[in-house]
Amino acid sequence: MTDRMIVTGTDTDIGKTVFAAALLSALDRGTGKAAYWKPVQAGTEPETDSMVVRRLSGVQDSAILPEAYVLKTPASPHHAANIEGMEINAEALSLPQHDGPLVVEGAGGALVPLSDNLLYTDMFAYWDIPAIIVARTALGTINHSLLTIDALNARNVPILGIAFVGEHAGESERVICAMGGVRHLGRLPMLDTLDKAALDIAFDTHFDVQDFTA
Repeated sequence: MTDRMIVTGTDTDIGKTVFAAALLSALDRGTGKAAYWKPVQAGTEPETDSMVVRRLSGVQDSAILPEAYVLKTPASPHHAANIEGMEINAEALSLPQHDGPLVVEGAGGALVPLSDNLLYTDMFAYWDIPAIIVARTALGTINHSLLTIDALNARNVPILGIAFVGEHAGESERVICAMGGVRHLGRLPMLDTLDKAALDIAFDTHFDVQDFTA
C-alpha cells in the first residue's frame, strides 16, 4: 500500500497546494488518519500552504504536521533562507513518523533548490517514496512535464503518476503520459467556488482515490 507520497509540480502557482488539499481530504475520508507535511515554507502572507490545505481539506489541526522551516520571504527556499540568515540542512528534513497516509508537498517545481548544493529532487530520492507530478494544462505543459519526468527518472524517484489542473487538453495530456511513461491520474478542473465541498466533489468526480493507495 502506498501510504506516503510526494506532491511536486512542473512549476509554481499551478494548483499543487489545492490538489494536495483535495488528495488529503480524500485519503482522510477513507482512513481518518491522513496527514500533510510541508517541509519548507517560503512566504507566509497571506497564508502558508499548510493553512490553505487545512482550510480546504477540513482535516483536524493535528493532521497538519509542523514545517521543518518557515521563512517569511516569498522566494526560492535557498534564497529565502540566505536572506534570513539561515541554511536548510538535509538532516532536518527527515520524513516525520506518522501512522497513516502522509502527503508531502514540495515547493514550486521539482528542481527547486533548498541550498546551494541541495535540490528538492535530492530529498525526493533520499525519501524514496512515490511522487505525484501536478501539471497545468495550459500551453507549454508538454515541455515542462517531460522535463520534470526526466529529472525524477534521472534520480530514480518513483513516479506514481501525473495529475493535471485546468481545462481539458486531451492531446497534451495524452502525449505527456505516452512519451513520459507515466499514469494519467486525473484532471482537477478550475472551480468557480474554491472550498472544501466543491473540491471534494471535483476530486471524487475526476480521480479514483484507489490510484493513490494501491
